[in-house]
Formats: sequence, structure tokens, C-alpha cells
Amino acid sequence: MRTLLNSAADPAHDSLIEKKSEFIGDACHIESGQEALDFVQSIRDLHPKARHVAYAAVWGGADGQLGERMSDDGEPSGTAGKPILDVLRQSELTDCVVTVTRYFGGILLGSGGLIRAYSSAASLAVKAAKGALIVPCRCMTSTFDYAQLAMMRQLISAANGTVDDEQFTDRITAGFSIPEIQADDFERRVVETFNATVSVETVGSMNRPVPD
Repeated sequence: MRTLLNSAADPAHDSLIEKKSEFIGDACHIESGQEALDFVQSIRDLHPKARHVAYAAVWGGADGQLGERMSDDGEPSGTAGKPILDVLRQSELTDCVVTVTRYFGGILLGSGGLIRAYSSAASLAVKAAKGALIVPCRCMTSTFDYAQLAMMRQLISAANGTVDDEQFTDRITAGFSIPEIQADDFERRVVETFNATVSVETVGSMNRPVPD
């Protein structure tokens, strides 16, 4: 599965004009249905004169529990929220929300025209967003000397890993996550680089977005 990395404070954004109506797409990352609703409300507050703010959101799924929510916001049933949701499904996206704000231009589009317009605006917003793959990762911890910190960070970065925590005492203890597909090779490189003076312990697993 994939997700979007843009925050609610800085969403991806694009728009189109269809028969004098403007359709504005905005997309961002979320972690829950409530975060999706909060984002939709922020878009409504930003566009108080807009006729409609339709949206669709998807979250979860990595653990088998997928949540979905959508709204036509006054458009004919199935012509706004569903086309946006279809874009998310077809893109295999989760943990994101897409809104499409419509400023009515005075010309009726019909059901087919509305579906195409909302779908296109949602697609443009998704295309403008920063995407990431959600990959299974191995959570690890390691303790090493200060002189080894720069090289350890370099090894983690080279494995597309993320440092989650660093504690500095007489030595450094770091917690980090490495994509499962690269974890075994990472452990081997740590042993080789530090001549077996540094070890890595696996403490769990998680799913994490890795930028495309």
C-alpha cells in the first residue's frame, strides 16, 4: 500500500475549471477518521463561499482493519465522494484524505460531468502530493561509542532506515527502524564496519512509510 506525506498544514493542491465551475483538490496524510474530518472542516473554513466540499478518506489497512469515509456534500448521490474514493482505491492509498471544493459556475454538468470533474480534481491533488510506500520494518536498537555515531547514522540512512530515538550517556543507545527487506544486510554491514564491536538487537516490527 501507499500513503501521502503532505501534512494537514501543508496539503498537496491543484485545481481545474469545468464549464465555469472551479474544482479545487487538496490532499494530506491522516492517521484516523477524526483527523480526516478536522481537515475537511479546515478546508470549509478556508472556502466559506464554496458551494460544495466533497471528500473521501481512507486509513488503516496494514493490520487488516481498513476505515473509509466519504461525502457528496450536497451533490447528487454518487457523483462526488465516490469518485474521489475510487481515486484513492485505484492508487492503493491509505492514511490520507482528499477534498474537492467546488465553486459553482452557473452551468449544470450532469452526473457524468460531475463524476469526471471530481475524479480529475482528486487525481490532480494526489499527483501533486509527496507519495510513499508503506513497508514492513524491523525495529532495532544498538549501543556504540560517540566516535561511531556518524558511521552508524550513515549505515542506517543507506538502508532507508529511520532513527527513532537516541540516548546520550557515557555511550550512545539508538533505536531505529529498517525496512525488513534490507534488515539482514544492514546487520551484516554493521558487523563488518565495526569489526564485530557493535551489535544490533531486534525489538519488534512496524509498518512505516518510505518515500517513493
